[in-house]
Amino acid sequence: MQVTEPAKIKIAELIEKSQMAMPDHKLFLRVTVVPGGCSGLKHQTYFDYESRFDDILLRFKGFDLRIDKESHPYLKGATLDYSDTIEKQGFILDNPNANGSCACGDSFH
Repeated sequence: MQVTEPAKIKIAELIEKSQMAMPDHKLFLRVTVVPGGCSGLKHQTYFDYESRFDDILLRFKGFDLRIDKESHPYLKGATLDYSDTIEKQGFILDNPNANGSCACGDSFH
C-alpha cells in the first residue's frame, strides 16, 4: 500500500493531535476492508491503538499504518491520498483491486 505525501502529512498531524487526548496509547492508522454497502465490501480507515499479532505493519515518518491479515489481499497496490480543495476534502483510497462499485461509490466488489 502506498501513501502520498499529502496523506502522510495529514495523518501525522491528526495522530499528533489525537495523541494528546490519549497519551497512554500509541495511536496508528488502521486501513481495513469489511463486509457492507451495496457492492459487498467497504474500506474503513481509522485511528487505533490495539494491534493484532498478524497485522501488516508499515512505518512512515510520524506514524505507523496497520492492515489486518484478512484485508491485506484486497489492499495490495492501493494508494491512500488526501485532498483539501473547494470541491473535496478528505482521504481518498484508490484501490486497483476493486472490480466495480455501487452508484454512490461507498462500497466495491
